[in-house]
Amino acid sequence: MIHNDEEFKSTLYGRNVDEQRLLAARFAEHVMALSDDARIRNAVQSAMSDTLTDDELHMAHQLANAAKVDSYTQCGHECNWHNQAGHFVALATLDSLTQADAETNIAWDAAMHARMARTCETIAEGNGTHNDEADTQYQITTAFLHT
Repeated sequence: MIHNDEEFKSTLYGRNVDEQRLLAARFAEHVMALSDDARIRNAVQSAMSDTLTDDELHMAHQLANAAKVDSYTQCGHECNWHNQAGHFVALATLDSLTQADAETNIAWDAAMHARMARTCETIAEGNGTHNDEADTQYQITTAFLHT
């Protein structure tokens, strides 16, 4: 079991790109309810496929990127925390569909965007910034490693 972010980050950086993508998609899926954009749901489903072709990856990436741009626009000049949460869900989804390089860990990036989405939602609900998204991510990662 993972108990803190140091262990979590070390575990994520020990994964290959395909495992990072699947974990990133699971992190995005966990906060997907914070977005009402169907493109995000479709993109996350694509990212979760272990048989994703390059063409499918490209198409899903385009969908997620369009959703990200639209969600950024919806945030507007006045901060709407629900819209901001949706924007971070789009970013987490986009992370799961990004071509990783040696310096980037898409699972870590998606995890951080998912946490930001959850934080925005708790602020919108008037519950401050505390949430259990990190602990949930530790559980998702541990379960993934034991499958």
